[in-house]
Amino acid sequence: MDIKEFKVGLTARKALLGIDYGSKKMGLAVSDLLCTVATPYKILYRRAIKDDLAELKNIIAEKEIGGIVMGLPLQMNGEEGEIAAEVRKFADKLIEACNLPLLLWDERLSSSAMEHFLIKEVDLSRKKRAKVLDAAAASYILQGALDALKYA
Repeated sequence: MDIKEFKVGLTARKALLGIDYGSKKMGLAVSDLLCTVATPYKILYRRAIKDDLAELKNIIAEKEIGGIVMGLPLQMNGEEGEIAAEVRKFADKLIEACNLPLLLWDERLSSSAMEHFLIKEVDLSRKKRAKVLDAAAASYILQGALDALKYA
């Protein structure tokens, strides 16, 4: 689904959920109901797929989510590798489970950008950075999509 199709499928006054997918944990971010600002929300520590989907469905209901933006980890040359294939597989299961529009968004360098920010601007220790990095990266991914939606 491209960004224009995604935008058409969104419901007004519903937030978006941003996901930075990982095999052990997923960073989550949520937008405001006007879809202008992304905020880090939490880190979901991975368990069985059915448990992960159940927890995401609970968050979707609780936070009034109308669409999902999931980071797609492309290689630096723009090609997809094994991890991108894993993300696509999880995204398909998530769409099945919650029936919401889902946009895969290029996440190249999102974790690096947020780690740099957390070191230079916020001055967090390595231990504290590890606790917030994935949610911050999800917020960075989601904010990029929110900004692009304005022009789609």
